[in-house]
Amino acid sequence: MSVSVFNPRINDAVDAESTVNAIEAQASVTAPANNIATKKVFITTQGCQMNVYDSDKMLDVLGDSHGMEVTHNIDEADVLLMNTCSIREKAQEKVFSELGRWRKLKEKRPDLVIGVGGCVASQEGDNIQKRAPYVDMVFGPQTLHRLPELYDQSNEQKDIAPKNRIGTIDVSFPSIEKFDFLPEPRVEGYKAFVSIMEGCSKYCSFCVVPYTRGEELSRPLDDVLAEIDSLAAQGVREINLLGQNVNGYRGEKDDGSICRFAELLHYVSHVDGVERIRYTTSHPLEFTDDIIDAYAQLPQLVSHLHLPVQSGSNAILAAMKRNHTIDVYTTQIDKLKAVRPDIHLSSDFIIGFPGETDADFQDTLNLAKDLNFDHSYSFIYSKRPGTPASELPDDVSFATKKARLAEFQKVIIDSTLQKSHNMVGTTARVLVEQVANRHPDCLIGTADNTRTVMFPYDEDKMDELLGKIVTVRITDFVSPHMVKGELVDVLA
Repeated sequence: MSVSVFNPRINDAVDAESTVNAIEAQASVTAPANNIATKKVFITTQGCQMNVYDSDKMLDVLGDSHGMEVTHNIDEADVLLMNTCSIREKAQEKVFSELGRWRKLKEKRPDLVIGVGGCVASQEGDNIQKRAPYVDMVFGPQTLHRLPELYDQSNEQKDIAPKNRIGTIDVSFPSIEKFDFLPEPRVEGYKAFVSIMEGCSKYCSFCVVPYTRGEELSRPLDDVLAEIDSLAAQGVREINLLGQNVNGYRGEKDDGSICRFAELLHYVSHVDGVERIRYTTSHPLEFTDDIIDAYAQLPQLVSHLHLPVQSGSNAILAAMKRNHTIDVYTTQIDKLKAVRPDIHLSSDFIIGFPGETDADFQDTLNLAKDLNFDHSYSFIYSKRPGTPASELPDDVSFATKKARLAEFQKVIIDSTLQKSHNMVGTTARVLVEQVANRHPDCLIGTADNTRTVMFPYDEDKMDELLGKIVTVRITDFVSPHMVKGELVDVLA
């Protein structure tokens, strides 16, 4: 099979107006006629919130260009997409294992189009189609906006034997171009994610992001604000700013100067309709004093911070190439608590990193106890192919890693439970989102600290409450991440 990298500038079908917006032109050419059944897309998503965001955008571009609709039934899908993540060990083999199952579907339905995107696609490139020639499209995180053209290119070759096809592969890093070609964001509910930057330049020794998503590139300020303004106009009340190193944002303003993350938070707080602001994920080196000042100045910033630390040991942080110490981390947290005493903290931890001693692990355990995290994402270390840490001797046995993780997670779980119990008798600020599935007499929403809050309501006032910020007096503990209460007031 020969391979060609897709070039978005080569398209014989576009007319003069399409130079303004290639995707609009493609939609006019390829959108299905009214008498043609709407094609359906089934998508699986692995990994982080950035991948979830990218999956939504894949569905948006195919819906905008070809009128496709999402389906959760794989048997009725015309297009299968796998958005992959390479953060875990043996991620590639898991992808090929799933593709093996998809192959059986394609044998029954030869017109089925299969695409692989995300970070494994970025790493593997044309090797995916070499090992799995029934895969029609391979695209990276930065080229998902080219899906309509890749789909058309693969469709044109559907009657050609897989071994004779020209591979439809694009795993390039075309700057931040994809955001210029994405359709208007579509809103479901009152919360939305907005990607403000791509990639990371920190090069932590365990992390694949710089290799699969490229180095840091920030979207221009005006582009970010235009997307947020559009979402707010559609009823979104909570914005969650996304980036692999989100607080390292350096977006260009229209006058050529640079907008840093703290300043962006101020801009977002002034968008009409935006009542709450979250962001993920951050790096301690970029958690600067001006961001802490924003917590003192902006009530829209929720009282929750997710700030990954990865380890409580300075020796392990050095091996991870995090370039900060525990003192730096805790000093910034202390400053934040001074201006937001009710702040809730969560973090990421890697347990059993190469060289981690009992003393190193105890440092991590002590940090978790001292800072009393609300919750955490904690995992046993596993090699990420292509990273510097993968070359380190992994001298911590799996049994030891497993025991340490269990001990660590018990500390976090106990903290989570205690904090949820402590909410009883207090009031919480809640964004009301929907009727509770199992309790139709109750509405549910999300508190600043990420807890789900359920409260009874009068049915004739439901429309007055959905999408509103309210205060709820918490009366009962339901589960570690859910509480129940009574409506007190409607704030906004």
